[in-house]
Amino acid sequence: MGLLVTANGEILNAVNKFIYIGSTLSRAVYGNDEVDTRVATASSAFGRLQKKLWERRIKLHTKLKVSRVLMLTPRLALWLVTAAALLGLCGGGWAARVNKHKPWIETTYHGIVTENDNTVLLDPPLIALDKDAPLRFAGEICGFKIHGQNVPFDAVVVDKSTGEGIIRSKEKLDCELQKDYTFTIQAYDCGKGPDGANTKKSHKATVHIQVNDVNEYAPIFKEKSYKATVIEGKKYDNILKVEAVDADCSPQFSQICSYEIVTPDVPFIIDKDGYIKNTEKLSYGKEPQYKLTVTAYDCGKRRATEDVLVKISIKPTCKPGWQGWNKRIEYEPGTGSLALFPNIHLETCDEAITSIQATVELETSHIGKGCDRDTYSEKALHRLCGASSGTAELLPPPSSALNWTMGLPTDNGHDSDQVFEFNGTQAVKIPEGVVSVNVKEPFMISVWMRHGPGDREKETILCNSDKTEMNRHHYSLYVHNCRLVFLFRQDPSEEKSYKPAEFHWKLNQVCDKEWHHYVLNVEFPSVTLYVDGVSYDPFPVTEDYPLHPSKIETQLVVGACWQGGELHMAQFFRGNLAGLMIRSGKLENKKVIDCLYTCKEGLDLQVTDSKGLKIQANPSQSVLTLEGDDLERFDKAMQHISYLNSRQFPTPGIRRLQITSTVKCFNEDACMSIPLVDGYVMVLQPEEPKISLSGINHFARAASEFESAEGVSLFPELRIISTITREVEQDTDGDEDPTVQESLVSEEIMHNLDTCEITVLGEELNPDQESLEVDMARLQQKGIEMSSSNLGVVITGVDTMASYEEVLHLVRYRNWHASTSVLDRKFKLVCSELNGRYVSNEFKVEVSVIHTADPVEHANHIAAQPQFVHPVHHSFVDLSGHNLASPHPFSVVPSTATVVIVVCVSFLVFMIILGVFRIRAAHQRTMRDQDTGKENEMDWDDSALTITVNPMETYEDQHSSEEEEEEEEEEESEDGEEEDDITSAESESSEEEEGEPEEDQQNVNRQQQLEWDDSTLSY
Repeated sequence: MGLLVTANGEILNAVNKFIYIGSTLSRAVYGNDEVDTRVATASSAFGRLQKKLWERRIKLHTKLKVSRVLMLTPRLALWLVTAAALLGLCGGGWAARVNKHKPWIETTYHGIVTENDNTVLLDPPLIALDKDAPLRFAGEICGFKIHGQNVPFDAVVVDKSTGEGIIRSKEKLDCELQKDYTFTIQAYDCGKGPDGANTKKSHKATVHIQVNDVNEYAPIFKEKSYKATVIEGKKYDNILKVEAVDADCSPQFSQICSYEIVTPDVPFIIDKDGYIKNTEKLSYGKEPQYKLTVTAYDCGKRRATEDVLVKISIKPTCKPGWQGWNKRIEYEPGTGSLALFPNIHLETCDEAITSIQATVELETSHIGKGCDRDTYSEKALHRLCGASSGTAELLPPPSSALNWTMGLPTDNGHDSDQVFEFNGTQAVKIPEGVVSVNVKEPFMISVWMRHGPGDREKETILCNSDKTEMNRHHYSLYVHNCRLVFLFRQDPSEEKSYKPAEFHWKLNQVCDKEWHHYVLNVEFPSVTLYVDGVSYDPFPVTEDYPLHPSKIETQLVVGACWQGGELHMAQFFRGNLAGLMIRSGKLENKKVIDCLYTCKEGLDLQVTDSKGLKIQANPSQSVLTLEGDDLERFDKAMQHISYLNSRQFPTPGIRRLQITSTVKCFNEDACMSIPLVDGYVMVLQPEEPKISLSGINHFARAASEFESAEGVSLFPELRIISTITREVEQDTDGDEDPTVQESLVSEEIMHNLDTCEITVLGEELNPDQESLEVDMARLQQKGIEMSSSNLGVVITGVDTMASYEEVLHLVRYRNWHASTSVLDRKFKLVCSELNGRYVSNEFKVEVSVIHTADPVEHANHIAAQPQFVHPVHHSFVDLSGHNLASPHPFSVVPSTATVVIVVCVSFLVFMIILGVFRIRAAHQRTMRDQDTGKENEMDWDDSALTITVNPMETYEDQHSSEEEEEEEEEEESEDGEEEDDITSAESESSEEEEGEPEEDQQNVNRQQQLEWDDSTLSY
């Protein structure tokens, strides 16, 4: 029987556990029952506060204080101390061996942290409980562990015994970078002892932390300034909108809550969304523009760092039309394309439009032949465009060799664009041999023509008819009643049957008083006409019999038709013609025709986005038509229209410019009238080149060279250069100084030449004994042509200045009777570009024959100046060394009478010079006896003297008599006195000849005797 315990006479029952003074005592020594009771009591208390405390909007730190009061009551603390003491009595070693339970924490936590703080306020608080409490180590919480990547937080234990902890940030948080964080956390106890062995971890709880924003950023406007334009007399619901942004992350501080106009007393208001409108009708006369200062506030009442400027311009009452264009547009040559309307836009006064059509027209009909083209000769243009060779030019520029157009009036008002005028009374006969057309082969006729409405009579452009006896027309091109007609009668040898004879074209271009380009390709029986690059078939075509056989010669005439039976002209042409060409054997292709017609100036449009736009241009690029329905895209296309002139030297002057527009609205054909835009492009004067010809302008050669098969080169050292003069602005600071003059700088440029003409001065060439010759094979290789006559030579073809230099070096003069005639020939060379627009200086060359009794070869011929040594023959005497820089060329031994006079005068002068030499020699011997100081004072000042020794003197000493030597010396001295401008280069050349090692001692001694001895002369 067990032990009975009584109290006050009552038997106490034996129980496993009971409550004593609020604590649960049990048979077990672990205290688990007490812990369970305490946890249940705390959970019940927390549960009763769920609605009254936890779910109400009470600050987090208040909730934490309440929980601490509930959890850590004095009784619980007393119990823990008593339990620890009791357990301590039982022995610490035993308690250390007990760690049966894991710590316990909540499953989810929510926290809040502010940007400028590092402590996280959690809900619920971070508290870990362990059933091993109040045991030391096993019932204590040693730490919390955070799981996650790059988590900027750590958890710290505040009290090990209570398990209370906090979460704090390890670095400064930025809400603008990241607004919230999510990670997991675990609690772990202290294990069995101080070494932390056998620690136990709780489950992982999820922690959500939100970063609260601080109003650290002020509003900033999206634009630096705002502009708007309104029409006077209207009230607008919305003129423009300003907008500001805030970089804060929270809605409270990142939203713009209000805008404000800071400028006082203005008729405008702004709403909270930034829309500005006027409070009264605005007047352009009262104020053409308002400037407003606007600021913004976020919802935290923070003001923008910088206010923004708003400009509102007032426009007068709207008038539809093109705006933003200039009447005068200056174009500087050589600058490429120039935008004509960079700021143009169409004002429609807020009308809803459906389509826009605009036509931009550049008027160039007054420039040259309808527009600015290269003004080279038509023959040169044909070659540049790739046309076949053998083209005959019927209206060439007048020259000594091609002179049949000299009687025709020309229009020289278009920078030498060769245009011939026919007034109904003039015509020109083409010389025989210029044109040879075989009617059995294809042939081509091309011409530029400007013709207006005329009479009903025929006006003949080109006619090939009987020269005598009859009036038959073999082929002709004429205008009749605004029709272009080509007559082509068959060869009499053909069979007698009807064949096409007249081809008619009814064209408006024939009588519109504008320049047009016509090309007629004849390949019988097919005839095709091209007008401005567009082909036309003839209609109608009439037939006729072939001509009767005859032996009558034909006459080709331009501007009329020759009546051989009556011997007079008929059917005169009234209008302008240019570039009349005819070629037999090959037809022109379309590519060549387009090249001949294409203008060098015109309108250009380069648009990257042409969606919804229709763009059309005429072949000459003078008219551009645009059509579209998007006003903004249409304005951009108009702004990209440009003027381009690709000529190196364009024709200066005005080009009229017009824009005609049509605007259509809904259900209307034309809802508004757009005024005509009338302006002009001013092409400035190009810097004109100065073409300079230089070289040897006088020389003499032996008669044998003139009589040789090669002859004498007329221009052996010719140089052609072209320069332009530019103004260089002076570098001045501040205001301009009126005393400073503008400086001019010459700059060498490269361009082409198209003509060089060599003219004989004086008597014409005698074809029986003299001629000008060129290597024709070399000319044909370069594509350059040459025509010659007794008056000279004309070289034509577009090529570089270097090529023309090379060609002119090949020009040689021959005279196969030079030894029996006293020859003194003069020639003039003139080169030009662009059909005579820019002309060089007149370079004159004089050639003379040296008559020698018996010229012999001499070993010392290399002592002559190299620029005058013939490359093959060395037996002539060169007298040109002293004339290299002489501006006044002279002739050497022009006649027998002149020679006699020169000999006499030379002998007299020579005797005088010898007397001077002797006086100076005697005076020199006297002065040698004087002291050095005296001698220095009496020195002759010879700094202004230039003594030149004739380079031919050595040659004369060896190959002529003493008398001839003296004559040559006196000539040299006399010439030096007259000209007095011998260059240093010539003197150096003479000195070099004197120093040649091959020169004999006799010449050296003579040279020393001729030098001035100024030691005996006094002032």
